[in-house]
Amino acid sequence: MIAPKRKLTVLYVEDEENDVLLLEHAWREASIEHRLEVAKDGKEALNYLQRYSSLAVPGNLHGCSLLLLDLNLPLFSGFEILSLIRKEERFKRLVVLILTSSNQSHDIQLAYELGANAYLIKPSSLDALVALVHSIKEFWLEQNTFADKVA
Repeated sequence: MIAPKRKLTVLYVEDEENDVLLLEHAWREASIEHRLEVAKDGKEALNYLQRYSSLAVPGNLHGCSLLLLDLNLPLFSGFEILSLIRKEERFKRLVVLILTSSNQSHDIQLAYELGANAYLIKPSSLDALVALVHSIKEFWLEQNTFADKVA
């Protein structure tokens, strides 16, 4: 028996307004019906996760099912956010996709060491971004099975 589709929430942590607008456009182009929330800096992202984790329901443990995380952020970097949330039991299974412009080997290695589930480099064209968002939709939001409970 296939479980019914449920509405997911994705938190996008990005301080560059143009990048937010482009991703929101790509989100619509990919016909994603899941909710996209935006945090403009690291502190706002941590506050969001803390606030909504207390309202969590089974299958949506963290108030969001997936975190799209830029690395270069004000107040707390993406690395700091990733490190902090992976230290908390309730966030260990939160799916975190790094979405950044950095293609530096050191950044890629560190992101995975800190617990990122994937490392995606922001494409330079809108068409490529739409294609990337389609891939996120198909794999992470449609094929992937999310953990419903913390062990």
